[in-house]
Amino acid sequence: MPNPTAAMLVIGDEILSGRTQDTNTGFLAGKLTENGIDLREVRVVGDGQDEIMDAVNALRARYTYVFTSGGIGPTHDDITADSIAAAFGVPIDVREDARAILATNYANPEVELNEARLRMARIPDGAELIDNPVSKAPGFRLGNVHVMAGVPMVFHAMVESILPTLTGGQPLLSETVRFNVPEGEFAGKLSEIVARNPDLSYGSYPYVRDGVFGSNIVVRGTDRARLQEARAELEVMAAGQGPSG
Repeated sequence: MPNPTAAMLVIGDEILSGRTQDTNTGFLAGKLTENGIDLREVRVVGDGQDEIMDAVNALRARYTYVFTSGGIGPTHDDITADSIAAAFGVPIDVREDARAILATNYANPEVELNEARLRMARIPDGAELIDNPVSKAPGFRLGNVHVMAGVPMVFHAMVESILPTLTGGQPLLSETVRFNVPEGEFAGKLSEIVARNPDLSYGSYPYVRDGVFGSNIVVRGTDRARLQEARAELEVMAAGQGPSG
């Protein structure tokens, strides 16, 4: 049976402008790989409701799981929760359980839990809360869409909290062989190997080191024995091209 699939939706004008670099996708990809869930697509959209709605509806229809980061804070441009509610066609408002959790983050919640901060307790109808042990403001899951914060420390904590709730498959394993020659020197032979091993995935990742062109060939699969066979075949090929490692 094939592994479950996933998509990541990164939300924020600051990502698209280059002001902030996205590191959440790499973290999520590693965790999903460890748990046998194949991340198949990543999209980045700005802080626009139509863009978020369109992306969420397209991704949730195509993949087993969707994960979002960004746009669930207290400011005017944090519109992810409203956009998710609109995508699912459900109401959204401050929810008492979310409000109670959020209140534990403040010494004097009656004063400090102002209107802006209460935006972080607005949850679409029917959603389940996602724990946030860092800053308390919860994320939420609606259908197959998991909505989480953009701050990396908080996003990481939320991902850890939801991993036990996901149904995974076989973890994806990999082996790497280095070729110290340009890709064009071995591309033909590599294509032949790929054609003979349709159950495995091959990638060629070129580099330049000390003026020397080379490439790391990475083979991926779920069967460790098959990967060892594939690595041995690549090492034989690499030996005829240059040192491998």
